Amino acid sequence: MQSVGIYEAKSRFSALIELVEQGEEVRITRHGKEVVRMLPVRRRPVITDEQIARELGQIDALHATIRAAGRDDGVAALRGRGRSTAA
Repeated sequence: MQSVGIYEAKSRFSALIELVEQGEEVRITRHGKEVVRMLPVRRRPVITDEQIARELGQIDALHATIRAAGRDDGVAALRGRGRSTAA
C-alpha cells in the first residue's frame, strides 16, 4: 500500500495508475487525512477464510437452535400442518 498527497498524486498520476494495475493499493491524502483509495478492479476477495468460517459457524448454531425448538420437520409435514389449520 502506498500513500501520497494530492499534489504528488497529480504529478505522478500515470505511475500511480500503473501501480494499481499491478495490484497495489494507493491512498491519496489531503492534509494527512485519507480522501481517496485507489484499488485494482480485479482484487482478491474482500472476505477472508476466517470470516467465512465464522459465518458458517453462526449458521450451524442457528440450525441447531431451530432443531432444538422442534421445528426440524420436513417440507411435506409443514405443508400438511399449514393445510390442516387453514380449513
